[in-house]
Amino acid sequence: MTNEERSAATRARTWDNLGNNQVLYQLSYGGSVHSLVGGLFLIGLSFSRARLPTVFPVGGRSAAMSETETVLAAVRERVDPTPAERERLAAVASRLVERAEAAVADLPVDADVVRVGSTARGTWMRGDRDIDVFVRFPTDISRSELERYGLRVGNEVLPDGHEEYAEHPYVKGEFEGYDVDLVPCYAVQSASDIRSAVDRTPFHTRYLEDRLDDALAADVRLFKRFLKGIGCYGSDLKTEGFSGYLAELLVLEYGGFEEVLAAAAEWQPPVTLDPAGHAAASFDDPLVVVDPTDPERNVAAVVSAENVARLQHYARAFRDDPREDVFFPTPRDPLDPEAVRARLNARGTDALAVRFDDEALLGLVEDQRYPQLRRSVEGLVRGLESHGFDVLRADAWADETAVLFCELADGTLPAVERHEGPPVHVESHARGFYEAYADDPDVTGPYIDGGRYVVERTRDVRTAAGFAAERLGSVALGKAVERLVAADDYEVLAGADVAALAEEFGTALAAYFDPRP
Repeated sequence: MTNEERSAATRARTWDNLGNNQVLYQLSYGGSVHSLVGGLFLIGLSFSRARLPTVFPVGGRSAAMSETETVLAAVRERVDPTPAERERLAAVASRLVERAEAAVADLPVDADVVRVGSTARGTWMRGDRDIDVFVRFPTDISRSELERYGLRVGNEVLPDGHEEYAEHPYVKGEFEGYDVDLVPCYAVQSASDIRSAVDRTPFHTRYLEDRLDDALAADVRLFKRFLKGIGCYGSDLKTEGFSGYLAELLVLEYGGFEEVLAAAAEWQPPVTLDPAGHAAASFDDPLVVVDPTDPERNVAAVVSAENVARLQHYARAFRDDPREDVFFPTPRDPLDPEAVRARLNARGTDALAVRFDDEALLGLVEDQRYPQLRRSVEGLVRGLESHGFDVLRADAWADETAVLFCELADGTLPAVERHEGPPVHVESHARGFYEAYADDPDVTGPYIDGGRYVVERTRDVRTAAGFAAERLGSVALGKAVERLVAADDYEVLAGADVAALAEEFGTALAAYFDPRP
């Protein structure tokens, strides 16, 4: 799209929003609509609050606000930054950059300062108070020098801040009421030449600044709020959802918020989008959006199949029935212990929880902790199922403690289990099986059933709690969890005792027992 085309699109969308906002303003007072907006004449009509008026522009063509437009206009009123917010952010960001540039000027190397992120690109939502500042250093300095100089600038600009670590250290702090990340990176020539993962971020900002107009930026805000509302906004490994950059690229690729939902509703994963037409690698992900600044990177690599499906579900649901509460859902009420016991009783199921409170696990950042917890709960489920337990569903949560939670059809199994041998006609294997059990006083059999030898033997583990207490170390676990299990540093809760989790995980349990798409 040329600059002229983008400008025309912006004017058209601005005109649409102006008309929509005028109607909403009149609607809010519950009277009649009789107004002149620019060249658009609105004929006064009486109406109930449950029904929108019919609006006629000059020329007689109907331009009544659709239900979707009404909802989106209301959401825009809640997510678009106010003029005062914009002015305040611009002033603070300018002072922050000046302060960073002054600190950089004292360094023995040449470096520059750039703003990145949503507040730099105009896609931030009302109430957001984050400013991201990057200091770009020449590529001929070492990683240790990059870290040292970067921290020096960060600590000078944010003297009350603290150091955090991603791929390398950076400083996080507060400046005039805004949360600031001050991050060092290399000033590479292109995003494909990165030496550190953060090196590509300035290229993202440059790419989008050249392409996002005000109307598209407003639609990005809608899409971000939609993703937040349905629970899949965020590229952290706890959420495994859509990053802000990915949301921006999708709106840009499809041409608007409603267009993204229309496309997502029809996706047939795996879906591949290549905005720059330059993919230089293959990807095995349900959603692939090739980074327009780096042909070997999938921006959507972290997005889980579940979150792709979740977006599809809610895209279809919203198109069928537009509702503001999709963007702003009502928070769940946490369950108390009595409610947890009642839920399990009503479902006729049993429950098992393995709880950890060691700092070695809880002290990990979420992007390290949650993959370990997921691996561990998957290992626990496989172990239980291999011992004959029927696991209905499982999850993992972390707050002040960390928990692996499983719901089972029954937490107790019969004293004996059936163990099938080979068909009798397979002589060598059949003979070996028969002789292994023929004189074993602890088994019933061997006998023949369906043409093969069968024995019934005593189970070594009869309860899910017993398995967690005695056999948890035999399953695949995350490294930190594995160490805690080896040290017997964990607690097992079974049956009604899992209700004790409600004090800390009442909201998580509410979501578990009332799952939504």
